[in-house]
Amino acid sequence: MKYTAKKLLLAVVTMVIVSFLAFLAFQIIPGDPTTTLLGTDATPERVEALRHQLGLDEPFLLRYGNWVAGFLRGDMGTSYSYSMAVGSMVGGKIPITGLLTAMAFVLIVAVSVPVGLLSARRENSRSSHVLDAVNQVLMAVPPFFTGILLTFVFGLVLKWFTPGTFVSPGEDLGGCIRYLIFPAIAIALPRIAMTVKMLRSSIQSELRRGGYVRTAYSRGDTSRRVLYGHVLRNALVPVVTFLAMTMADIVAGSVVIEQVFAIPGLGQLLLRSISTRDFPVVQAIIVIMAFWVVLVNLLADIVNQQIDPRLRLQ
Repeated sequence: MKYTAKKLLLAVVTMVIVSFLAFLAFQIIPGDPTTTLLGTDATPERVEALRHQLGLDEPFLLRYGNWVAGFLRGDMGTSYSYSMAVGSMVGGKIPITGLLTAMAFVLIVAVSVPVGLLSARRENSRSSHVLDAVNQVLMAVPPFFTGILLTFVFGLVLKWFTPGTFVSPGEDLGGCIRYLIFPAIAIALPRIAMTVKMLRSSIQSELRRGGYVRTAYSRGDTSRRVLYGHVLRNALVPVVTFLAMTMADIVAGSVVIEQVFAIPGLGQLLLRSISTRDFPVVQAIIVIMAFWVVLVNLLADIVNQQIDPRLRLQ
């Protein structure tokens, strides 16, 4: 319980720091959203009136406190550009980005775990060397380029999907999944390569440590029994942490991929809001993404504690 309580406290402190930095960043960067909103009508009088209307003339700490209090109540503020509640704007995008993230993560786990285990069992074999070469290529190619290739091959040549014709999950869940499978593949491929390499290295490191491995072999356990019954449990600890980092990284990677595939998710809304200096929307999305990262890492720490008894003793 102490371990979990410490992790929860750390998560809360992290969120407070992130929220403060997110709010502070948009107060000190050059530019004023009022001039963007007013355009050619941005006279000093109108700018001052709009700043007062938006509450931008209030002290910084007071605005931050009001923003946090509203966020905790579910009020994320009002969009400068659309005069809409930020919560409704962001809420409609979360299921799309969430589904894309989940699909990419499932692909990563479903492919990388069995491939990583197979690669670890066949160390120094010809297939292992081929896998190394494929991994290097996949890690070197950025997801946005992979996304462009997938769009060209499967969208324009094979016509398995029509680029730009995204269907929301509320209208047609099956159609939405069929469209998202290709951006999910683009996001997942380099992360599959990294996870395979991480899992193989972790397994091989455990096998070389000796001790309990030699003891298992001396009892007559087969290589398969040693791997799956003893080594894999210890090897999973760093892999779970790595997968948590990967899960958090997927959200960031979706920002670019949503642009490539014209997906109306959080990433597309974030980039559009940054360009129009719609700070309430940007701040809300940053905090939501940060919360996701903190939550995933918290869950990874709890899972690792259950896998590795040494963490519970600490």
